[in-house]
Amino acid sequence: MQLITKTLITALFLSLMSLSVSAASLVMFDRKGCPWCAKWHAEIGVEAYNAGPEGRAAPLRVIDVASPRPKDLKSIGGVVGTPTFVLVENGREIDRMVGYPGKQVFFGKVQLMLDKLSGADKQYKTIIVQ
Repeated sequence: MQLITKTLITALFLSLMSLSVSAASLVMFDRKGCPWCAKWHAEIGVEAYNAGPEGRAAPLRVIDVASPRPKDLKSIGGVVGTPTFVLVENGREIDRMVGYPGKQVFFGKVQLMLDKLSGADKQYKTIIVQ
């Protein structure tokens, strides 16, 4: 019985590890005092984004452009305007969106970006109603 339990726990652990290796994330480059960043946070926000289907497909990370860039994001260059949203998969940039065009357009663009992920299953498709 102990052997079966250990085997199941090991299999579960390895399965979870393989999921995290290929995970995608949406990186929001933010700047203190940025009015469009503040508008995004007020209209959508990190928690609401991450709770939705898009956030489950690519969880959001917020990075202050004035702070040192995390090691895993050093290869992402050319961030000038804020907010800039960069879709990253396996450490490389897949697509980006500069600016915040409003809630409805934002989610439409994010869905188009997510379509570019390898193995995208389209489970994040939603209809935004204002």
